[in-house]
Amino acid sequence: MTSAPTMTAVGTATVRRIRREDAARMRALRLEMLADSPLAFLETVAEAAARPHAEFASRITAVSQGNRSAQFIADPGGRFVGHAGGVAAPDEPGLTVIHAVYLTPAWRGSGLLGALVDRVAAWSRACGRPDLLMEVVVGNDRAYRAYQKLGFIDTGVRVPHPRIPALTELQMRRPA
Repeated sequence: MTSAPTMTAVGTATVRRIRREDAARMRALRLEMLADSPLAFLETVAEAAARPHAEFASRITAVSQGNRSAQFIADPGGRFVGHAGGVAAPDEPGLTVIHAVYLTPAWRGSGLLGALVDRVAAWSRACGRPDLLMEVVVGNDRAYRAYQKLGFIDTGVRVPHPRIPALTELQMRRPA
């Protein structure tokens, strides 16, 4: 595996892979993510808040290393302001699925979205996976346009939302 850059700076925030010691700050961002964009994620604020900190910290430790799953954060010092995760697709060896992408509203439009996706892409390439896939709720036009600007193309594939039967997600792909 070739090494990917460890950090990228955008404005006054650094984009880097999450570390074990980031668990408390990541938990705060996760709760913000779920409150701000409840349809975009696979758990509710109540479910996340009920999870013991030790369990959450264990999850953070697991994604802070290795090549199967990773999480990247935008850190201006203090509260985290952005997040993007990547996981190896189980059925397609050369593919990383990007998930849990979020920016605090005040940081939207700052360039951090591109930096977060670029960090996931660099990690994916270093792990030997040259392609990226993400799913966006149909009707979330703001996110759809933002991902188009980053080079993602709508594949035409539509899948049911994993938690809300009335919603559909569309798949977008691009090279890592």
